[in-house]
Amino acid sequence: MMMSRLLALAALTAGGVALSRQKKKSAAAGMSSTIEESINVNVPVRTAYNQFTQFEEFPKFMDSVHEIRQLDDKHLHWRADVAGKPEEWDAEISEQIPDERIAWTSTTGKRNAGVVTFHRLGENKTRVMLQMDYEPQGLDEKIGDAMGLVKLQMKANLKRYKQMLEERGKETGAWRGEVSQDRPSS
Repeated sequence: MMMSRLLALAALTAGGVALSRQKKKSAAAGMSSTIEESINVNVPVRTAYNQFTQFEEFPKFMDSVHEIRQLDDKHLHWRADVAGKPEEWDAEISEQIPDERIAWTSTTGKRNAGVVTFHRLGENKTRVMLQMDYEPQGLDEKIGDAMGLVKLQMKANLKRYKQMLEERGKETGAWRGEVSQDRPSS
């Protein structure tokens, strides 16, 4: 009994310390937390990139995402569970360069921003790197963030993306246009 109380106290203390570090880590960036994950996918860089442009297919490998509607070349509407609660938000693609990168930022709802980059490791091997900044809201989200649950979920999503893409061997579609802050989408 005493041992379980000590373990519980240690877990709470560790969670508090982790939460404090997360808050300090990126407060200067305007977001509370950052996740960086990567995965190597055994497909050409073009295939990995093309599949990632199929935003409406994300629910097939992102378990908490219910729906993404692509409104136009630069705007998306997301419906997903965040800390077990249904949420909706809009995002704008701020940069998209074929076979290199896709960057976004939320414009309504849940604050988040990020970039996914594609790196050719070989003819049929690509490293997909994802960085996402987000701001946890409420106690549930902050505790989940401090415990690393968002990072674990992102890692699992990337593994499902890899499995889906490698099993299929090809993308379900592609959008090869470019988006940048300096010029309209093509």
